[in-house]
Amino acid sequence: MPHKVVAIDGPAGAGKTTVARALAARLGYVVLPSGTFYRALAWQALEAGTPLDDEAALARLADATEIDVHVGAEGQCVARVNGRDVSDALGSSAVGDAASRVSVFPEVRRRLVELQRHFAADCPVVAEGRDMASVVFPNAEHKFYLDATVGERARRRGLDLRERGEEADPARLAADLAARDQRDSSRQAAPLRLVEGAVRVDTTGLSVPEVVERLLRTMGLRP
Repeated sequence: MPHKVVAIDGPAGAGKTTVARALAARLGYVVLPSGTFYRALAWQALEAGTPLDDEAALARLADATEIDVHVGAEGQCVARVNGRDVSDALGSSAVGDAASRVSVFPEVRRRLVELQRHFAADCPVVAEGRDMASVVFPNAEHKFYLDATVGERARRRGLDLRERGEEADPARLAADLAARDQRDSSRQAAPLRLVEGAVRVDTTGLSVPEVVERLLRTMGLRP
């Protein structure tokens, strides 16, 4: 019998990761951070000097790279590439941009989708990403699409980067997010979209607990 899946899609900065962690904690589920798989491969591509526009080379790299992602008891995500813990390196803007670029290729996505489904084979999950409801888990029990204005998403991303000690220019972040939205929604393989049956939630101006309560009510777990 397959385990339960809550699928959360949406653009960068909409709050998917934070909300997924909080929701998983409330449900007693495990978070499946799909973007971590792409960031891990992107990190390896940058390290190896693999061109980010060469699908065949990236597919070969994905075949040759051991990516292990797991979530600890405290909710922290640990990612290892060929046995090396790269968790701290994956949050950089350079890796994030590279992940968005490598994720457009069907062969790359096919290989990483296999890893994501394997991750969810042993436990109930809250899966967050761009194609959780549309491709990876089309039969998920509950499907959500989190969104927010570009300005709000840029503000959140800026806070994250400053916490990491990186520079964060609001105008540039907004432009980068808009370009990433275009890339994610127009790619050939598993484009970002609101699928039929998914509930859209605008997180602009909402706290994480408020978003989680809204999701729980939609799931019928709150009056």
